[in-house]
Amino acid sequence: MSTRDRSQGGAGERAYRWTKERILDGRFEGGRLISEGEVADEVDLSRTPVREAFLRLASEGLLKLYPKRGALVVPVSAREAEDIAEARIFLERHAAAKIIESGRHREVADEMRKVLAEQRALKYPDPRFTSIDRDFHATLVHAAGNALFDEFYSGLRDRQLRMVNTVLSRDTSNRPRIILEEHTRICDLLAAAQLAPLHALISDHILAISTHLT
Repeated sequence: MSTRDRSQGGAGERAYRWTKERILDGRFEGGRLISEGEVADEVDLSRTPVREAFLRLASEGLLKLYPKRGALVVPVSAREAEDIAEARIFLERHAAAKIIESGRHREVADEMRKVLAEQRALKYPDPRFTSIDRDFHATLVHAAGNALFDEFYSGLRDRQLRMVNTVLSRDTSNRPRIILEEHTRICDLLAAAQLAPLHALISDHILAISTHLT
């Protein structure tokens, strides 16, 4: 590989990460049209690596390309929100049941409380708030010990971040507080091995995000 190719690849990666970060955290909101020139100017690159970045993001379903006009940030659809909520509810409720059955519920609840403490120390719109929100739920799924479920859940990461950021941008006053309160309750119910109310809260907690997008 030539020096130019390596340089171009690095530039394309930088443009990709810069643009994707802004799509996921909501700074490039759904429905917005962005241009190669706009991004190129912001990251101080030529348009070629930006074009490559746009193609990658389009293949991931985050952008829709319009030749000579730019790229549309694809909004989160109601169907996508419902599908993700259904998958998350299944995985997280299964994980909770398996953890309680194994007798590790207090241990896992303590692990989740540590993540929650990090989230509580932040204030939205700090982008780490939603990143740690995702980590909180991933801790539950990971603790169940099913490698395939864990991998699938990890694959939902970008969609989860984008959905939560979209909802929080519409409700910056109450929703972060509600999320923290419900996370606290999830930890308490898990530690107490109260599966039925925990299952109900997991469902309500996840659906509260998806219904704001439908």
